[in-house]
Amino acid sequence: MKYLPLILGNLLRHKRRSILTTLSVAIALFLYASLRSVSTTLDSATEAGSTSRMVVRNATGIVFPLPKSYINRLEAVPGVSRVSYANWFGAWYRSEREFFANFAVEAPSFLDMYPEIVVPPDQKTAFLQDRGSALVGVDLMEKYGWRLGQNVTLNGTIFPGEWTFTIRATYTVTNNAFDEMSFMFHYPYLEERTERRATPGWFYLKLDDPDRAPEVARTIDDQFRNSSTPTRTETERAFNAGFMTMWGNIKLLMGTIGLAVVFAILLVTGNAMMMSARERTAEIGVLKTVGFGGGLLFALEMSEAVVIAVVGALLGLGGAKLLWANVKAFQQFLPGFGVTPGTLAAGAGIALLLALVSGFVPAMRAYRLSVISALRTVE
Repeated sequence: MKYLPLILGNLLRHKRRSILTTLSVAIALFLYASLRSVSTTLDSATEAGSTSRMVVRNATGIVFPLPKSYINRLEAVPGVSRVSYANWFGAWYRSEREFFANFAVEAPSFLDMYPEIVVPPDQKTAFLQDRGSALVGVDLMEKYGWRLGQNVTLNGTIFPGEWTFTIRATYTVTNNAFDEMSFMFHYPYLEERTERRATPGWFYLKLDDPDRAPEVARTIDDQFRNSSTPTRTETERAFNAGFMTMWGNIKLLMGTIGLAVVFAILLVTGNAMMMSARERTAEIGVLKTVGFGGGLLFALEMSEAVVIAVVGALLGLGGAKLLWANVKAFQQFLPGFGVTPGTLAAGAGIALLLALVSGFVPAMRAYRLSVISALRTVE
């Protein structure tokens, strides 16, 4: 600690350079943490899902509906204890830019099947008793300043027209794989307004025994294989994983960009450290003359790089953690989006590597530089 004033003095000799170098490290690590968080969120989403739930969708694609009459045949499949269904509504609020996820759900069975969605008992009762009501995530309520009992009008796209709902309940989640930015309403209301032209987009199944999932999937798909609307039945986890593949190979893209940014900043930091060391060549000779050994000077040079990397890491990683913990912009597209402890640890490791690589060359130069060569240097 007694050499700390010397280290800080050297860093603050060129304040602008030191500040810009530190900010460069901070920005690089902020971008790395943010980009890596996309990958980790996608990974966690594909691993999320109950082993006792399955999804039945149209074999052609998720955008194609299924007949509601399938519900009776699905309920009769051995191993299936309950069936629910839902449909993507795809409406917007106020303007087409103000979009959020909205679904028509068969509310009683859906809420029973998803205990991860927590609704206050009194609000749940009010929601279930009012066919024209809506269940809204608390983050979405906060975003628009909505309140219980308020009427909200959505503009339909798949089902055109103005649709007015009364907010009767809000929900929170116990699993980060679910978001709190969705808008749900009663499927019977959708049927009523469309004169029963709307049909389910997919069915949810609750199993008696998760181990029977392969058998249940095979039975259902075989049953509807030769129908006009064949099905594809898969576990909820497999369904989530398939849905995430719609993003393409975004994990590779995010990783490549993150590493490229870090490499570029490594060059910037290394160049700044080399410039600082060259400017102090004569001083290094003086320090060696008064008794500073090569090992000590090596440590002092490395310490400067470490200080820049640590401060940059605190700003960059800490900023990413705080920002994405409080900004809900990505939650409706990437539920659970945030910087994980693993990402923070990886970022800290990169910061340490950055310090070692950028500081090693000037530190080794200070270690090897002779007193005569240093004092002969004209700046």
